[in-house]
Amino acid sequence: MVGAPARYLVFFQYFGTRYSGVMETKSDQALVGVQNYLEKAAQNLRPSVPIKFHISSRTDSGVHALANAAHLDIQRAPGKAAFSEKQLVQGLNYHLKPEPICILSAQRVPSTFHARFCALSRTYIYRLLLGCAHYSQIPVFERDLCWAPAGGPLDISAMREAAKFLLGTHDFSTFRSLNSETPFQCPVRTLLQLEIQPAPGFLSHHEHRGLEFWEVKFKSRAFLYRQVRRMVGALVAVGQGKLSPQDIQELLEVKDARAFPPHAMAPPSGLFLKSVEYSQADLATPSAPAEEELCGLS
Repeated sequence: MVGAPARYLVFFQYFGTRYSGVMETKSDQALVGVQNYLEKAAQNLRPSVPIKFHISSRTDSGVHALANAAHLDIQRAPGKAAFSEKQLVQGLNYHLKPEPICILSAQRVPSTFHARFCALSRTYIYRLLLGCAHYSQIPVFERDLCWAPAGGPLDISAMREAAKFLLGTHDFSTFRSLNSETPFQCPVRTLLQLEIQPAPGFLSHHEHRGLEFWEVKFKSRAFLYRQVRRMVGALVAVGQGKLSPQDIQELLEVKDARAFPPHAMAPPSGLFLKSVEYSQADLATPSAPAEEELCGLS
């Protein structure tokens, strides 16, 4: 008799510049998705059924993740015990080499757990580098990991004033890019946190004379397509004096993606998915028979 597959939640990170995004793509493309490599590595674990990664948070090409999440079911051959969490992490990482993708952790979860629908919130950070008059001034180890807007210093106070209009529950239609899912997706989102704070570079012990790093932090249960990059671009435009804080409120009220200022969206290089948060109750492996509900969604 074949037992039920074991479901795991894994957290993983990646350097997004080398991929078409996190989601699976056709393998004949020049750049493929992080998911392609995850599932290729998983097949080397010799499961009896092909393994599919169900990813929590989609990221575009060039966007990085400090900790994305996914769940997967592993069915092993009869008589073989389920992988321990340590075995799974080590096995996947071994077969992911030399890709800049790393499994951070793994844990058994109930068969009703879903990495996307059970997420309580997602946190992104966007890294800005100020003080660069030319691309060549960006430190080598920071290239593709931040955005250095042209045009001199930013008015951080004005950006923080503008950020207040974005906090809370709004129709964010103006701050999303249009795609095939737009007609089926509700544009209302609740932005739980938006902070603009100074931050160190990745090599903080090394001084970069005249350069300043800033992080813009966003937290919400879910985001619209390219919403974070559009919000960052609009806030930077405020910092440059191209928009006023009140313009952000007016853009929200318009509720039209076509009203967003052209060429204002921030590039993907500075964006990082920092974390995906879950309730411990949803992660607890039950000792009783499987539940009937999926993370509160019947």
